[in-house]
Parts: sequence; C-alpha cells; structure tokens
Amino acid sequence: MLVRQILQQKATDEVVSIAPDKAVSDAANLLSKRKIGSVVVTSDGKNAEGILSERDIVREIGKRGAGCLTDRVGEMMTRDPVTCNCDDSAESVMTRMTEGRFRHMPVVEDGAMVGLITLGDVVKARLTELSMEKDALEGMIMGH
Repeated sequence: MLVRQILQQKATDEVVSIAPDKAVSDAANLLSKRKIGSVVVTSDGKNAEGILSERDIVREIGKRGAGCLTDRVGEMMTRDPVTCNCDDSAESVMTRMTEGRFRHMPVVEDGAMVGLITLGDVVKARLTELSMEKDALEGMIMGH
C-alpha cells in the first residue's frame, strides 16, 4: 500500500500546524484541544520546518520545569523532520518511523506539504491489507 492510499482513507486531509514564533504553551493547548500527538511547525503552511510532539514538551518540562512553556515553538521543535512522499510504501514509512523512534511524518510533494501520516495510520492500513489478503486466500482454498 502507498502513502497516497493511506491519506485517501483518513477522515481529514488537514495538517494541524503552528508558526515557529508561537509559545510552546500555545502548541500544548492546540495538541490538547485537537486531541493529537504532534503539530507541524511552518511559517508559510507549505514547508515543514519542524515538528513538535507532546513527548518533546513533556521531556522539556521534565528537564526544566513549566517555565519552558513560554519558549518559542521554534526553539523546542525537531528541525528538518523526516518526510515521505505519496509514492512511498507503507512498509518503508513504517520502517523509518520505527528506526527513528517517531510517530508522525509530514507528506511532501513538489516541495509542499500535502498531508501528515502517523504510525497508527500505517498500522491500520497494513492490518486492513492483511485482512483482505487472508480473506482472498481463504476464498481460494475453499473454492469461492
């Protein structure tokens, strides 16, 4: 299965983003309100300059205390996030996420961000694919 197919199956193609000059507390509020695990950091809505996850925020609070919530998102974000494109396979994306120990990946086409794929999206798509393969094999065995 390709990233393009996974994006088509998602309920929304919206990429939740925030500007790098916003406060980390604004990002935390956005994550909480939207019930999501990360936000893409972009100045123009097209280029994924960074990504900020709830884990990033919690780790920084653990190190420095709640004072870090007044920092700018651009100071705390992971810069130059790993991206994929619509023609990448689910398996290659899952491998990169697992090896890099992250769960969110911007999808970029022709230099512009077109979506965000999560490890959960990839796992769900792969389970659906495996179920269909299983059903097809059972049908072949039973002569249907």
